[in-house]
Amino acid sequence: MAVNDALTKRVREALVNHNHVEEKKMFRGIAFMVNGKMCVTVADDRIMCRIDPEVHSAAIRRNGVSTVQMRGRDYIGWVYVKESTIPSKKDLMYWVKLSLDYNEKIQ
Repeated sequence: MAVNDALTKRVREALVNHNHVEEKKMFRGIAFMVNGKMCVTVADDRIMCRIDPEVHSAAIRRNGVSTVQMRGRDYIGWVYVKESTIPSKKDLMYWVKLSLDYNEKIQ
């Protein structure tokens, strides 16, 4: 995977009005840290969002969304969202807001 500059720019713009946002190169892409916690990452053709585990099962029923898996383990509360399913600002903001809402809840 490589960094998707256009998608990175869209996520950066979606977070522009939020304080304490930091960008870090991570997971072969760009991670957007909010309040020191990973919130959204961008890779080649998708974003990865950290969401409330309580809404995870509903989230993965949406088109283009899947559970993050690492080393054969499902990470509940982490989802991949294909770029093709977030063509508009409104579509992207749905996932950014879901991630920001959870970010505010966690320590």
